[in-house]
Amino acid sequence: MTTNTNTAAYVPAPAVRVAADKLAPAAMRAMSALDKATAESGLESGLKELVRARASQINGCAYCVETHTGDALAGGETQRRLFLLPVWQETGLFTARERAALQLTEAVTRLSDGPVGDEVWAAAEFDETELAELVWLITTINAWNRVNVAAHVWPVN
Repeated sequence: MTTNTNTAAYVPAPAVRVAADKLAPAAMRAMSALDKATAESGLESGLKELVRARASQINGCAYCVETHTGDALAGGETQRRLFLLPVWQETGLFTARERAALQLTEAVTRLSDGPVGDEVWAAAEFDETELAELVWLITTINAWNRVNVAAHVWPVN
């Protein structure tokens, strides 16, 4: 008889460190208002979910990855493209507009690596209003990610 040594041990989700949403309700209301504003932008809803999911992957926010990949699937996105989102640059599955948004998402999310280069802006497939909306969207999801990764406000069980 063989024993399966590849089974992963169950590790419970981290406990909530601080209920930042409940303990700082004014900040939570402000973040929710900002989130609503970015959700109502003129950008395509599928593009917004790809951006949110990709930033969340980079930031290691399980709750946001689960939420935004689920929202993307519900909006008609394919599993294949979501599975390949972490390696979007290596596939031909994303449009030029999506690639430009994902490139900007990665540059803004990884600001500690250096400033957003002019080549990222030059590759943009967006008008100025859309670029402004995209920067706010990226900023907003990064803020949500940081609150949750730091405080474990919304753990995934």
